[in-house]
Amino acid sequence: MDTIFALSSGRPPAAIAVVRVCGPAACHALEALAGSRPRLREARLRVLRDASGDVLDRAMVIWFPGPDSATGEDTAEFYLHGGAAVVVAVERALGALPGLRKAEPGEFTRRAFANGRIDLAEAEGLADLLEAETELQRRHAVALAGGALSQQVELWREEVLGLSAQVESALDFSDEGDVGGLDSGFVYAVERLAGEIGSWLEQPRAEKLREGFRVVLAGPPNAGKSSLFNALIEEEAAIATPIPGTTRDVLERSVSLGGLPFTFVDTAGLREDSDDAIETIGIARARAQAAQADCVLWLGAEGEGPQGSWEVATKYDLDGGHGNPNAAFHVSAVSGEGIAALRGALIDHARVAMPSPDSVALNARQHALMSQLHSALEAMGESQDLLIIGENLRYARRMLDDMIGRTSTEDMLDALFGRFCIGK
Repeated sequence: MDTIFALSSGRPPAAIAVVRVCGPAACHALEALAGSRPRLREARLRVLRDASGDVLDRAMVIWFPGPDSATGEDTAEFYLHGGAAVVVAVERALGALPGLRKAEPGEFTRRAFANGRIDLAEAEGLADLLEAETELQRRHAVALAGGALSQQVELWREEVLGLSAQVESALDFSDEGDVGGLDSGFVYAVERLAGEIGSWLEQPRAEKLREGFRVVLAGPPNAGKSSLFNALIEEEAAIATPIPGTTRDVLERSVSLGGLPFTFVDTAGLREDSDDAIETIGIARARAQAAQADCVLWLGAEGEGPQGSWEVATKYDLDGGHGNPNAAFHVSAVSGEGIAALRGALIDHARVAMPSPDSVALNARQHALMSQLHSALEAMGESQDLLIIGENLRYARRMLDDMIGRTSTEDMLDALFGRFCIGK
């Protein structure tokens, strides 16, 4: 296996740059640049030199022999001064050593998975943690990376193995009269497990954490959508003018409010009589966005918005508001009146729709596997045939194994670890 290296800290310049080396030649690389190998897991100051003896840097070095390392393989880390030229020089020296090459994206983490240091669910959590931009995203990613789902899957797997043992026992001894059929306790255990899996499936999905709570601003032309959009995201992202039809296309911005991820969408003004081809396309896109929204802020006349939309009266600074005196919210993008109340209501609403901070949100892959697991458990309640019950239990075990990566396809692993940066 190749020995790989990469910058594992942020892009220079920085106070410190960490270059990691992992693989069978990691010890040789450490000795080649630092002159000697320090005692394991002890940071030591060394002068780093290239093959010609030129000084590269004065740096701290640490030696982590496998299998007790992050990847399960021999690992060396160089803590350099964080200038770009220093990092380039050290990487050039490492690349000149035999058997060493630069790491591919996610290759360190993939090796950790291959060597059993982490399972697939934990690797997915780590990928989510690297991409986390809000407090809620961070908390869920930490729980997943820390093994919250993996531990639950192992408990379920033990239960399924226990149920399988009962079925196998009933099959083995059914002709001898020593063991009868499956009792009511078995049926209760299957129903309880199916109910527990079902409750997990009903929880909000992880995709909502990544995409954010989607809020679409809709209404007729010149209703103040773009001004309200800018006020909510606290950025002059949309062009706001008194001219009707200024917004022709969809404009999105992702922001964090109250630690929750939001995506706000500004849309073209809705009307039926436009003869402008471009505006007509914008109107069609606006309607499509409203249909996909988690919440629509309707800035038009009372009762004319999409079903379930929140009615908002804008331009509250001008004669007490525009468009809808009975609206739930009255706001002014100019004075700021009502904006905080609307933003707070959106945060409260999104907090209910989002996964709770104390839960583990399933991603699409995990949800699909858990759905198949749930179906297998429910199918057992519809059969009295021990062979069919046993087969469903074997299928359930396979779904649980797939969830934490005991069985995985290379394509799926390529897609997952491709999400990581090169140094992870």
